[in-house]
Parts: sequence; C-alpha cells; structure tokens
Amino acid sequence: MKKAIVTGGMGFVGMNLILELLKKDYFIYVITRPGSGHNDRIQDSDSLRKIALDIHNFQELPNYINESCDIFFHLAWQGQHNDYGTQRENIDFTINAVKVAATLGCKRIVSTGSQAEYGICEHLITEDSVLSPITAYGAAKVAACFMSRTLASDLHIEWVWGRIFSIYGKYEPPTTLISYLVSMLKERKKPELSTAVQFWDYLYSEDVGRALLALAESGQSGEIYNIANGDYKSLKEFTEEVRTLIAPEITIQYGAKSFNGVTLKPSVEKIYKDTGWKAEVSFIDGIRKAYL
Repeated sequence: MKKAIVTGGMGFVGMNLILELLKKDYFIYVITRPGSGHNDRIQDSDSLRKIALDIHNFQELPNYINESCDIFFHLAWQGQHNDYGTQRENIDFTINAVKVAATLGCKRIVSTGSQAEYGICEHLITEDSVLSPITAYGAAKVAACFMSRTLASDLHIEWVWGRIFSIYGKYEPPTTLISYLVSMLKERKKPELSTAVQFWDYLYSEDVGRALLALAESGQSGEIYNIANGDYKSLKEFTEEVRTLIAPEITIQYGAKSFNGVTLKPSVEKIYKDTGWKAEVSFIDGIRKAYL
C-alpha cells in the first residue's frame, strides 16, 4: 500500500484529493489545522490518520510519522489575497514542506499553485506564459513555486507543481461565485454579477482530485502543469446554464458589479500529454452533482 501525506487535507481541494486517494488504496496521513470546523469531514480509519498540526509547526511532522512515505501533497495555504505578511509566510511554509517531505523519505512532492500566478492574460495560457500576478497571493505562489523547485532539486526529491484554475463542486466555500449564484437562484433572488463577458474556465472538484493524483503518479519531475477543464467560454454562458437549470424565471443583474480584468483561457495540453488526465465531468453535470 502506498503512503501519502496531505497538508490542507480538510479544505476544498484537499478533501476531493483524499477521496480519490482512498479509491486508489493509499494510506493517507492528513494534516489538519487544530480547531478547524472542517476537521469532522472525515474520520480516522484503517486507511487514514489525521494529525492536528499548525502550519507554523510542519517541521515537527517527523515526530508524528514513524515511517517512510511515497508522496507528499502540499495544499495548505492561508490568508487573504492581499495580506502581504501572511502570503510571505506561506512561502516559508512551502519551503518547510519540501524539507519535511525529504526528511520523511518521500519520493515526490506535489504542490498546488494557482491561476493567480499568471495575472491578467488575454491569450491562451500555457505553462510557459509570462507570469504577472496582480495580488500578493499570486506573487507568493510564484515565489513558492520556484524556490521549492530549487530546494527539491538540492534535496534530491521529485517535485511537481499544479496550477489550479477555477474549480467548483463538493466542499466548495460559500464565498465563491458559483456558490453565491446557486444560493441566490434557489432563493429566487436576482444575483448581481459583473458584465460576465470575460472568458472563464470551470473544473469540477472531483476532477481536481484526479488531476493531482495523476501528477503524483505520472507527472514529470521538475515540471509545472495547468489544472483546468480547457473548455473555456464566456462567464455569462456558464452563469446562464446555471440559471436555466435552477431558476429560469429569474433574471441575473449583469453589470451590477465591477470587472477586475482577469480572463481565463487555459491550455491543458501538457497535463494530458504527460499523464493522460483530462476532465471527465461536464460543467452542468457538476452543478447537478454538487448542488441539486
């Protein structure tokens, strides 16, 4: 049985990854945030052990795990997008994760980046596109990406970075656009959005879990991969699909909110070429599975 460590395991992405790992017969050490209201999302079992350890204390992890592991998934991240102090700390936490992974004998570390690393990009976004983040969060992800890759090389541990684009689905926070839209429509209220003319891409959460597992098992060491659906279209097309499904009689108030200039046209050619992974759940099927 392969053994995996997952930081941020009780979060949106983490829970979807854990469910995929359990399907593949992994034993999982799940690092949880002490006192988090999400810690009851899953219980200890013959295939899973939760370890409550603050992100500031990741260097203590070898005191809790007394065996070598195969894969270290570093998903934990904290702070608001323009909380500069906390975002700077996240870089250190990522560096510490690489060190701990090496100490625990992990063969590979898979960490999660973000579409925010690219900033405003109107053309097709490949992994070679210019990085121009517009938030402290995006800038910190960029720094963590390249610093952790360098350290992993020095410590002779395989390293893969997955840049996650917009996702939705099970365990989604209530603050996201899709959560807001679905909630308002179910209450038969008029959602207020931007003009929604920008291109966007949505990936169902189960597919994210499968993508991270694919990177762990088949991704090329030292490489960065976009994790997205690849079927991008105007945001308005997505929101109208949701409206038609849930409350076709309700009108969405487009233009009621400002537009920050971000548009998404992600390429997923690289991850498919190297791992064979591609999205399996269509947007509207994901809405049905997660919300209806």
